[in-house]
Amino acid sequence: MAQTAPTQYGPASTISSGGGTLLPTTKEADDVRATEHERIRALVNGDMEAARRLLATDFQLVAPIGVVFSKEQYLGAIASGNVHYLAWEPDSPIEVRMYGDVALIRYRAQIEIVVQGQKHPRAPYWFTDAYEKRAGQWQVVWSQGTGIA
Repeated sequence: MAQTAPTQYGPASTISSGGGTLLPTTKEADDVRATEHERIRALVNGDMEAARRLLATDFQLVAPIGVVFSKEQYLGAIASGNVHYLAWEPDSPIEVRMYGDVALIRYRAQIEIVVQGQKHPRAPYWFTDAYEKRAGQWQVVWSQGTGIA
């Protein structure tokens, strides 16, 4: 049976008694959220050292246009300036479901980006990411962004 619990992020969130749990205020969930915020900052600021640490070796991104990028392809595009985030601002709580050393997150954000010299205006996107705890550190292994019409 699902229950609701107040969170530091606003309205009550569901806590499921099923396989995974949505426990917004647990230390592990907060660590995953902090890692996602750190990843966003690294990508917006072009901090390749931090981004390399936060993306798993086998990371894959499914971009909003449906193209799949490896870690090296994605970070290479950012380092070269082919992809440049002007803004990436979460505007919803980052919801977390914990499964041991795996965490699934989902949130909405406003993105403004330049891709291959073409500026895309600020627009809303949903993000769904899978994190794994490897060698004591949370790393994103899969990420998918979906534009909101």
